Amino acid sequence: MTQNRTQLAWYATVVFISSALLMILEIVAGRIIAPYVGVSLYTWSSVIGVVLGGLSLGNWLGGRWADSGAAEKEVGFVLFAAGVSSLAILLLLTWLAPLLQGLRINLLTASFMYVLVLFFIPSMLLGIVTPILTTMAIHLDERAGHVVGRMNALAASGSIVGTFLAGYWLIQYFGTRAIIISTAIALLILSLPFLRQTLVKSLLGLFLISGILITLTSLRDGFAEPCDDESAYFCIRVINARDMSPYGEARGLVLDHLIHGINHARDPELLVSPYVHLMDELIRFQLGNKVDTGNYFFSGGGAYTHPRAMRASLPNATITVAELDEAVTETAVQRMYVDVSNMNILHTDARIALQRQDEQQFDAIIGDVFHDVVIPYHFLTREYAQLVASRLNEKGIYVLNLVDIPRDPVLLKSLYKTLASVFKHVDIWSDDINKEYLRQTYVISANNSQAMPMEHQAAYGPKRYWINMTQQVLAQGQSIASIPMMTDDFAPVERMTRDLVFGEHGL
Repeated sequence: MTQNRTQLAWYATVVFISSALLMILEIVAGRIIAPYVGVSLYTWSSVIGVVLGGLSLGNWLGGRWADSGAAEKEVGFVLFAAGVSSLAILLLLTWLAPLLQGLRINLLTASFMYVLVLFFIPSMLLGIVTPILTTMAIHLDERAGHVVGRMNALAASGSIVGTFLAGYWLIQYFGTRAIIISTAIALLILSLPFLRQTLVKSLLGLFLISGILITLTSLRDGFAEPCDDESAYFCIRVINARDMSPYGEARGLVLDHLIHGINHARDPELLVSPYVHLMDELIRFQLGNKVDTGNYFFSGGGAYTHPRAMRASLPNATITVAELDEAVTETAVQRMYVDVSNMNILHTDARIALQRQDEQQFDAIIGDVFHDVVIPYHFLTREYAQLVASRLNEKGIYVLNLVDIPRDPVLLKSLYKTLASVFKHVDIWSDDINKEYLRQTYVISANNSQAMPMEHQAAYGPKRYWINMTQQVLAQGQSIASIPMMTDDFAPVERMTRDLVFGEHGL
């Protein structure tokens, strides 16, 4: 009886640990593909769907195998194979990433292919473990219902623990590659007690296969970490952006797979990106002589390109920046030439931060928050627009940028409709009207005090010219009457931006 209890406890422990390791791999999956396809609803849907698909197939195979007499040796073999396949993820990535990037397929397809190739086999193998061990446990305890319920509860509990460990702690402190290697090692070690009858052969096989995989992965730089820093939110990198700047040294901040700002080393007032330059120009046009003493709120910090430029050119201004990720701010300060000592930095969600500014009246609120190529939906709703309007003074202006498809920018028109329900004057700006672009960055301005001109020429900085293209946008494609206004209750951003993900536009 004591021996049975010991075995039952061991089987239960393995179910718990293997389930936790599977969920650690699932969370890591979303992060390891982020430098290539970003992070979005679609990438996480691919991760969850593929892992659940592998787990389901594994459960079915494990159940059939258990009925055919699978025992401890088979469990050991499966855990060993799961460890090897997990260790192979980094090697496979070195072949898969260049292949998929060369094919130039859309983000949705690329996300699915990354997860399918890298994580389906480990998920399937780990799915086999629980039904075999549960069947073996039933042979040791007559209370079948009790055993099945306990094993299912432990599998679920292990999954919860693995999810929280990876999301709240492991990734931020150890990085994705160290976690994958550690998970593989844990699975290989976990397999050895089940292979004790062939322990010497198992150890020899372990060292041989692991040695080959480690050597090949090293030769292909598979262990090289693509991120300078891996925070709770982003894979953060700083790149040389000299070629993107009109002159001199510059650096770009890359969050996951997209550049989020370019800063010149010696000229903080240089706004390399035309849309950032335009937002600054519109603020200056709106505020006139008051611009130097204005009170400004930035929704999103990123590279702090615009706040940095404003601080340099407007020394008497009051600047508040809400940046969700403290690690992004640290990177901007340490490597992007940013000084935040004269800025009010709030490390929280920008909407929450703006809600808390109930005693403030801003001259301009600047929106530059992106999750991949799309603005998080809660910054696009009517309720948020009302919050922005309540925090602006009578002559204040709200400016933000948005990415959409020129052919029929449905999200852009929906945002226009939403803002127009709150502000008297809403305008859409761009530096070009070209429907052949795969995607385009627009600037939207909104205020309650004055109509904007039909064009704007840069008053400072690089010579640039922008068009107020509100009427052109509203006249093309779907009628604005048929496009929904976005609210906190209903904001179908993913549906309105599906072409950015499903088509070439999402590259």
